Amino acid sequence: MLEYRILGPLEVVNDDAPIPLGGPKQRATLAILLLNANHVVSIDRIADDLYAGSPPVTAVTQVQRQISDLRKAIGPASGIETRPPGYVLQTAPDGVDLGRFELLAAEAARSDPSRAAELLRDALAFWRGAPLADLVDEPFAASAVGRLEEIRLLALEQRIDADLELGRHRELVGELEVLHSEESLRERFLAQLMLALYRSGRQADALATFRRARQVLMDELGIEPGPALRELEQAILRQDAALDLDAPAPLPSRGERSRSILAVATEEPSVDGLVDLAAPLAALQGRDLIVTRAVEDEQDVASAAAALNVRRQTAVATRVAAFATRDIAHDVARLVSSYDVDLVLVDAPPELDGKDLPAGLGALFGSSTADVAVVRPGQTGSGEGVFVPFGGGKHDWAAAEVGAWLARATDVQLTLVGTSGEQGRRDASTLLANAALAVQQVAGVETVPLLAERSEDGLLQAIAGARVVVTGVAEQWRRSGVGESRRALLRRAPQTVLLVHGGLRPGGLAPRDSYTRFTWTVESAPPYLQAVSFAPR
Repeated sequence: MLEYRILGPLEVVNDDAPIPLGGPKQRATLAILLLNANHVVSIDRIADDLYAGSPPVTAVTQVQRQISDLRKAIGPASGIETRPPGYVLQTAPDGVDLGRFELLAAEAARSDPSRAAELLRDALAFWRGAPLADLVDEPFAASAVGRLEEIRLLALEQRIDADLELGRHRELVGELEVLHSEESLRERFLAQLMLALYRSGRQADALATFRRARQVLMDELGIEPGPALRELEQAILRQDAALDLDAPAPLPSRGERSRSILAVATEEPSVDGLVDLAAPLAALQGRDLIVTRAVEDEQDVASAAAALNVRRQTAVATRVAAFATRDIAHDVARLVSSYDVDLVLVDAPPELDGKDLPAGLGALFGSSTADVAVVRPGQTGSGEGVFVPFGGGKHDWAAAEVGAWLARATDVQLTLVGTSGEQGRRDASTLLANAALAVQQVAGVETVPLLAERSEDGLLQAIAGARVVVTGVAEQWRRSGVGESRRALLRRAPQTVLLVHGGLRPGGLAPRDSYTRFTWTVESAPPYLQAVSFAPR
């Protein structure tokens, strides 16, 4: 049986016999297809991923040669098919180790603790070291590897939850001490370690562990531990009976997690606008709100933190922090992973509407596993709803999800904007209908279509009644920047505009059992969600 393996160095095996592959570009091409298994990947997208947005003039020919060589090396069972405008690797879920991992993790989420622990041990056994370990230097790999590592840690957290429910706290202490040392900013492992220590009769050690971890968080990020950790500390101090093994679980049940919205302001005047957008999103389904201020000079950290503290929200759980950074993309990606961030809101750099994407923003798009919404402020109160210009691209789907999430949080209508038919072209009504059905299926928001003339003026006229405009970045953003129509919105639209880059994490509308999946969008909402109804706010 042919099997692809990406949870470690890239391998292709047939009946457990490895198939030799070519050089780094050929292996990277295969990895790109595997990370998008059963979805068409355009030649332009493959070329952009292979060459970091600067493909040579021969890129198309080179991609075609890599595909041809892969088919020859793997054989007729490769599953690599030509599908305009590119290629698709067709495979069953168990044809890739990642798919087999996801199937077991999904079954574990529906099982009792004993069965869940067994299934998750089997799932984690597919990991053979760092994912795509032989391709870490390839341009496309950063966010993919980050997401793969994240779902491994989520599955590990869930396995430890199951073991805690089964009374295995003493044998877990050593493992959790190692995990907490390796992932010192990951609050879930800290909470599990504190509980395991307390149940093992080591109350003082549990409290000392919390104090040390709190100091690390304050020193590295300037942020306090989350509410759940602080409540756990207080429960340990008073020896709360709810922490006992035969009491209801003191941690959120398996499959649940504390989810966050992250606002990142690089300029002081941007903070209020970001908070105004982020607060209702955080209030939806009880997310934490994390508001941060990134500064260039360490001397500015204290004053920036003081300014944030006076803006703390009372309606939602809010944490604030200021930090100095010379690599904002790396530091934001770290926050995304540590605090289960569903969406990053960041203020727009002044040069955003140019043809070339600012380097720091491009690096953030490439490294964040969560959706990133770049906010260009405007007149948010002048319109009646959330408008999403929609063309069906990957990031358009992410924008539709963020737009639906925002509409649901603020109890307004969602309008999907497409182009009218001109010169023999079909209009976008069918595309908008598909998007509307997908959005309503998972978000339950009132959704209406709107067709606009295929021009800059036509788009601006169509969104005239908007309160907020949410648009996806161009598919080939590395090469073309934000995209021509998006530049028109950024330059001329009076409303607040959110420019969205879709990440690999399940977004805020995703079901819980998708957390350990590599990616999820409203476009690929599973059929069982058709029966799910979200009550309007």
